Amino acid sequence: MENIHVRLPDGQTVEVRRGTRIDEIGSGHRADGDIIAAKVDGRPVDLNRPVEQDCFLEWISIDSPDGLDVLRHSTAHLMAQAVQSLFPGTQVTIGPTIEDGFYYDFKRDRAFTAEELEKIEARMAEIAQSNLKVSREEMPKSQAIELFRNMGEDYKVAILEEIPDETVSLYRQGDWVDLCRGPHVPSTGAIKAFKLTGVAGAYWRGNEKNEMLQRIYGTSWPTKQALKEHLRLLEEAKKRDHRKLGQELGLFMISDAIGPGLPVWLPKGAMVRSILERYIVDLERSLGYQHVNTPQLARVDLYKRSGHWDHFKDNMYPLMEFENKEELVLRPMNCPHHIVIYQHGLHSYRDLPIRLAELGTMYRYERSGTLSGLSRVRAMTLNDAHIFCLPEQIQSEAVGVLRLIERVYRDFGFKDYWYRLSLRNSKDKANFVDNDAMWDKAESYLRQALSEVGVAYKEAVGEAAYYGPKIDVQLNDVLGHSETLSTVQLDFYLPERFELEYVDKDGQYKRPVMIHRGVISTMERMMAFLIEHHAGNFPLWLAPVQIKIVTVTDQQLDYARRIFMELKAGGWRVELDERNEKLGYKIREAQLAKIPYAVVIGDKEVQAQTVAPRRRGGENLPSMSLNDFVERLKSELAREKGEA
Repeated sequence: MENIHVRLPDGQTVEVRRGTRIDEIGSGHRADGDIIAAKVDGRPVDLNRPVEQDCFLEWISIDSPDGLDVLRHSTAHLMAQAVQSLFPGTQVTIGPTIEDGFYYDFKRDRAFTAEELEKIEARMAEIAQSNLKVSREEMPKSQAIELFRNMGEDYKVAILEEIPDETVSLYRQGDWVDLCRGPHVPSTGAIKAFKLTGVAGAYWRGNEKNEMLQRIYGTSWPTKQALKEHLRLLEEAKKRDHRKLGQELGLFMISDAIGPGLPVWLPKGAMVRSILERYIVDLERSLGYQHVNTPQLARVDLYKRSGHWDHFKDNMYPLMEFENKEELVLRPMNCPHHIVIYQHGLHSYRDLPIRLAELGTMYRYERSGTLSGLSRVRAMTLNDAHIFCLPEQIQSEAVGVLRLIERVYRDFGFKDYWYRLSLRNSKDKANFVDNDAMWDKAESYLRQALSEVGVAYKEAVGEAAYYGPKIDVQLNDVLGHSETLSTVQLDFYLPERFELEYVDKDGQYKRPVMIHRGVISTMERMMAFLIEHHAGNFPLWLAPVQIKIVTVTDQQLDYARRIFMELKAGGWRVELDERNEKLGYKIREAQLAKIPYAVVIGDKEVQAQTVAPRRRGGENLPSMSLNDFVERLKSELAREKGEA
């Protein structure tokens, strides 16, 4: 048998017999760490895979991103084996990895209970401790279909029938087998720290017309300490869940009478929203943006011309057809409306840039299973703007938007965020405009803007808008998961589609360039993020109620009312608790409402004409005059805005 050459990550090349297993090569040449899989010329494979030709071999450690994916996929198999051993007749469907974990969908007549999840976990631990060998085998697809049909696995048969390949791979551990591409851990003993986190219903293939399945979620980590830390963060995330806090603090509601995904802003939530709106509108106007208002629906022809109908019609609400055959749709985005405003007049190069901004309400059809509080909705109001500029202004305008984002994040106290340059997939001609020169030029401009601002960024292929690349600003939550809040998109495409023009200095008609940008995202998504970021403890400038005045007895009501009116006249958001309740009860309610300051008024304060502030969290401040208290509030506002 002839020898082959295998290049290792440290640069050395070893000569081995063709067909040598990877784990045999690794026994003398492994990198440091717990290795559970490998890559052959960049393709992840099992450690027991034979090497058949010259190649580059890399190790996958259990704590690397690739290693965690292998570990969690293997844990999904471990869970499925445990489920089927405990509950015979349960069918398995699909079991992929997800961020920080995995799930598996099962066909079962009834839902899994919390007690049953505990039994499944215990059985998983037994199988893991048995250290069953995990082996891969290949067989003709027809043979695999017959195998799973005989096992009563109808869903696996359906999956197999859609696979174009004539040969498929299976994985066995003990007497359990599943259809899978792999790779997997060498044995179940490599799976040491896991937790099942919940169960939910899920439609087969995500289609509401199909059967409902039972989905069990779980997480898996290299060590028990890593699992413990993750579970701690999960508990912290639950405490910060905007859906829970939004209800407790009276910020918003979702009503079945109105419809899923259509949030209702309650008075306190609407107050925070109006503060955000005033903040961003005033800031944008100071920077030369002109605010407009456009209708929330339009003729479908507008979206056909823009290309949105072709790319987004499945996420748009159905056509509304009227007597004259006029077809209207609720808008899923605002850019075509702003383009129409630009077209309303003739523009000279001297007029550009034109910055049109709007708090524009849009509607997108999201599947009911994806809806989540304010973070995933069907009606949303975007802090939107479109800049129409000359080619030579692209750089300065893009930089201006990035600096605006930095300013806003500083004011909001956001620190844990990063930049992503979202690029097209050049091989995907269906979902991205087919114009290489246009894309190359647009990407170059955005790279230059990021370089000028001096921020690091990651590239993400396939995440661009269909018409152009974009810069996404990703904010991290308590679990370290990122969500796009702000975006800057460069667009040469729509100006061409709509034949936009300006008169250049040489008297010729030329095309402007569009920059689409959103700074504080939608009001809904920003509110969800702010609630979770602050755990409901809004900073003073954003708090819907900044001060709660509480009296010790009814004897202090006259003085308390005067303090209330003076603070209210000064523009502070203040409430007065006039109820005949115990002081401790009133203070506790103010704390639960997460109001920044409770101001206590007792006989001593009335006699001295002072107030006794108590900070959120329980810190009692010395009694002080109302003027001193107001100055303290003003100083705190200045610090929050970075003005002090």
